[in-house]
Amino acid sequence: MKAKRLAVLKTSKLFIGGAFPRSESGRVLAATGPAGEPLGNYAHASRKDFRDAVVKARAAQGKWAGSSAYLRGQILYRAAEIMETRRAELEAELRRATGKSGEAEVTATIDLLVHYAGWTDKYGALFSSVNPVASPHFNFTFPEPTGVVAVIAPDAPALLGLVGVIAPALVAGNAVIALASERHPLPAVALAEILATSDLPGGVVNLLTGRRAELAPQFAEHMDVNAVIDGSGDAAIARTLQAGSALNLKRFAAQVPPRGDWAEGNPYWILDTAEFKTAWHPLGV
Repeated sequence: MKAKRLAVLKTSKLFIGGAFPRSESGRVLAATGPAGEPLGNYAHASRKDFRDAVVKARAAQGKWAGSSAYLRGQILYRAAEIMETRRAELEAELRRATGKSGEAEVTATIDLLVHYAGWTDKYGALFSSVNPVASPHFNFTFPEPTGVVAVIAPDAPALLGLVGVIAPALVAGNAVIALASERHPLPAVALAEILATSDLPGGVVNLLTGRRAELAPQFAEHMDVNAVIDGSGDAAIARTLQAGSALNLKRFAAQVPPRGDWAEGNPYWILDTAEFKTAWHPLGV
């Protein structure tokens, strides 16, 4: 009698600096479906993995911020194009993870990324200002990226929520380290594999999988992270992030849609990871 073949389940890796390393700790976690069926394994990121991601993000951020707003928009739009061509793969991952059709969520995710791609060369003009001053000067205020941003994605929607917290920070010219949904991490892995084949420079987006409670303190306390965005909706995680951020005066913002509709793009979220700089110039010079 022929022995029954055992399926070879995938062990998904992290996405750091444009590459797919295993966790330095060697740890993995089991991914399961809605009925508890095994879907595969995924890397259990450690504090060292997070520190490595910060180094890669810092190295990539300057070039990304220095790119023209138009180019950043084109690169984000290209990522949406690739997601469109590989939507069947994303829908399958969502279906495996949740037991529900992923068609609507994938469509909303692609549309949301296109929406934010269109803001790259517009938000600066909208939120900048020419300020009246009581001296013979021009006085301009304009937004600039804050630097390296750590974000925590919501558990659900796993894919739409992840893009919803990453995209605003990218629009502003920041580099991002994102912690994927703890409950449904595999759709984020599929997104990382898509981003790796896009025009997005390595290190601009880094995706980790693992435990929030373990990594949240590191997100908040790392001295080379400039801002933390919490999309988890978890009150305990929010307290941890706020307490840690207060120690080093890091920017903290919670980004959870008031009506729970992650498909609605919010341009004001771009400002959560932007810093406003003011320049003076004398008249007649």
